[in-house]
Amino acid sequence: MDWEFCPREPGSHEGQPRSLPLTGGNVQEGQAFWGAAGGLEKDDLKTQIDKLWREVNALKEMQALQTVCLRGTKAHKKCYLISEGTKHFHEANEDCIAKGGTLAIPRNSDETNTLRDYGKKSMPRVSEFWLGVNDMVNEGKFVDVNGMALQYFNWDRAQPNGGKRENCVFFSSQGKWVDEVCRTAKRYICEFLIP
Repeated sequence: MDWEFCPREPGSHEGQPRSLPLTGGNVQEGQAFWGAAGGLEKDDLKTQIDKLWREVNALKEMQALQTVCLRGTKAHKKCYLISEGTKHFHEANEDCIAKGGTLAIPRNSDETNTLRDYGKKSMPRVSEFWLGVNDMVNEGKFVDVNGMALQYFNWDRAQPNGGKRENCVFFSSQGKWVDEVCRTAKRYICEFLIP
C-alpha cells in the first residue's frame, strides 16, 4: 500500500497520512467494521500460513526420509541406516532422534534377520550394533527406547547376564541379543518409520 503524505499545512503534522473521509456512520462504527474485517482476514491468513508451514515441514521430513532410505535399506515399512562411527548407547540414541528416528528395535524375527543381513552387508568387519532396547528403569524388564514393553526378544545363550551393570542391548552378527554396559562405544543402526 502506498501512502500519500500531506504537504505541511498549518495545524497538520508533517509525515502524517491523509485522513480518509468516513461516510454513513461515526468514527467508532468505522473502526469497529474495519477492525472486525481485518481480524477475519488476519485469522484466515494465519490459518493458511500455519497450513503451509505444516506442508513444508512434512515435505522436509519426506525428503529426509527418502535420503535415509537411499543411503540405508528399506524393509517392513521402515528404513534402516547404519552409523558412520561408534557411540555410547545414549549418544547413539540421541543421534538417531536428531535424524528423525530411533535406535533400531526389531519386533519380530523378520526384522531381526533384516538388521543382521544389513549389518553384515554394510559393515562385514563389524559384529556388534546397539539396539533401542534397555532395562535402565527396572532391572530385568527390557523395554524399547520409548519405554514400551517388548513382546519379542532374541537373546543369545546365557543372556541377559549383566545384572545391574549391563543395561543396554546390542545384537551380534548372528542377530542374537546381548546385554552390555551402556558406556561402551559401538556402531548402531537407526530406524525410521515410513508413513
